[in-house]
Amino acid sequence: MPVSYCGEPLRYSIFDPTGNITALVETPVVIDAQPAVAAFVMREHPEVEQVGYVRFIADAEADDGVHVELRMAGGEFCGNATMSAAAAYALWSGLEAGSVLARVSGAAHPVEVRLHAMNDGSFAGSVHMPQALSSERFPLTWEDTSAELPLVRMEGISHLVIEPHSAFYWLLDDRAAAEQAVRAWCAELGADGLGLMFIEGDDSELQMTPLVFVPGGDTVFWENSCASGSSAVGRYLAEKRGGAVALELHEPGGILRVESDPVTGETWLHGHVCRP
Repeated sequence: MPVSYCGEPLRYSIFDPTGNITALVETPVVIDAQPAVAAFVMREHPEVEQVGYVRFIADAEADDGVHVELRMAGGEFCGNATMSAAAAYALWSGLEAGSVLARVSGAAHPVEVRLHAMNDGSFAGSVHMPQALSSERFPLTWEDTSAELPLVRMEGISHLVIEPHSAFYWLLDDRAAAEQAVRAWCAELGADGLGLMFIEGDDSELQMTPLVFVPGGDTVFWENSCASGSSAVGRYLAEKRGGAVALELHEPGGILRVESDPVTGETWLHGHVCRP
């Protein structure tokens, strides 16, 4: 794109993984400057919810089979950005179907993404999500309300699940209070990033509204979709029900499908990614 930063051309592309609009910067940027460059890109494109920095690796140079490296501007893990980075690699390399290994910020091990090119130029993608580190109930307080919330800690980000019966569900209708709460709770939990996943409905139509705070980039977004949050909800509901689940989560930007098995800890996230 013909946009410059500090007088130099900035190479980046924009992807749409289920409405969670993601910019991927190919120009090398030192880590300390990445949040500022991300803020610049988001000012240029207000629809962008997150920015990552990518490097593609040719097969002959691949280390341990890794095809693409992705670092989010805040150092967090993001499943939708991982799917986008895999799609960007596929476009760069000419891959139409197969597996892409991505080394991603916030994930201890490379993440597998399975892609299949569609006739409309988009990709159907499945992300083998990093296993949750823990799942528990955590006591929290906001204003005059105190209650326990399900907390799923993951590599690079953690998520709180808020259901209609929760004492904190009212935050969905007071977005300013919710944005203040997610910042405060993230600091209290010592998390790299924190999401509030508001869910309601049943398996026939499970609705999810995600709010995500990333302190490394100082960003708070009511996201159109959240892959790691969807994974956390799948893990929570699988444990709650005592068995594997396969769910469709209806999010503001579309549908993400999640399969989670509490016995193996395996979670797969399925969605689509395209160039808007």
